Amino acid sequence: MLVRILLFVLSVSILNSCGSRLQNQDKTRNPQYRIAYNVLANPETDDYEVLTMNLDGSDRKNVTHHPALEWTYYAYRNKILFISDRDTCRRCCYGLYEMDIDGENVRKISDSCLADSWMSSRKKGTELIVTPHRSADSAFYIINLKGELLDKVYTGLPYSGDPLFVEGGKKVVFRGGLTKSKLVEGFNEELYIINTDGTGRRQLTRYPEGDTTAGKFGYHAGPPREHPTEHFISYQSEQAGKYSLYAVTPDGKKHWKLTNNPRNEGWHDWSPDGNWLAIELFDKGQTQFHIGLMNWKTKEMKILTDTTYQYQQAPVFVED
Repeated sequence: MLVRILLFVLSVSILNSCGSRLQNQDKTRNPQYRIAYNVLANPETDDYEVLTMNLDGSDRKNVTHHPALEWTYYAYRNKILFISDRDTCRRCCYGLYEMDIDGENVRKISDSCLADSWMSSRKKGTELIVTPHRSADSAFYIINLKGELLDKVYTGLPYSGDPLFVEGGKKVVFRGGLTKSKLVEGFNEELYIINTDGTGRRQLTRYPEGDTTAGKFGYHAGPPREHPTEHFISYQSEQAGKYSLYAVTPDGKKHWKLTNNPRNEGWHDWSPDGNWLAIELFDKGQTQFHIGLMNWKTKEMKILTDTTYQYQQAPVFVED
């Protein structure tokens, strides 16, 4: 009888241990997310803040609370990275900072003068690729979390921005222009891919010939993002009079229209598990911007924001 009791207790203990491990594995595979995004909090003072919210739009929080201009374009796990002019002149130069998901433990990563640009990371978030201000350099910088410069990537184009590590950090997809800015004729913005040593540059996208609806300042190819499991590159493009999301494979062989949303679609981000797509949505006149969330499997879309702020942009996923 005693042996049976001991065996029973041992079995329950083993099952509980296995169950705990499985639960921990499930948590690892299925982390909880929040969305961080930028809002124009006060148009009179040009005060931009970073807010976060749950995936159902609840529990919105201002996590910057600073009168400077603060924009996030990237998050890694539970860290939100943002650029800010809090230590420089207004809109002339941006420093790179990080903070916890609740806005605590703000830390300046880099003193380099950065441009207004999206960014990404490799090597489990320990190395970042950022865009320095044009007055500082024409290359992308690869830096560590101490802000130390590890390498430079020269693209050979007059304009390069919004770098995205792909293929395990061995290559970079970026927006490139044939002139230094959209103010100069012949900019002809497209997405390119290049090796991190600056070799092998290839053009990935080709804006439809004869389509003039993007004008001089609309995106032909907006900041690229990579689907984490299907490994295609998504980007916004104003074609036939409407902003939509498009996709291209890293080899450039396959191109397609990614979404069929009646609203205009802009900056966007994929959840690390690939299940969710957060998109900046806006009307044709760009009078109201919202953050929408799409279930990538079902394609169901939900608007998460209200009209408290006119500009609600650049959503990124952060682990809670």
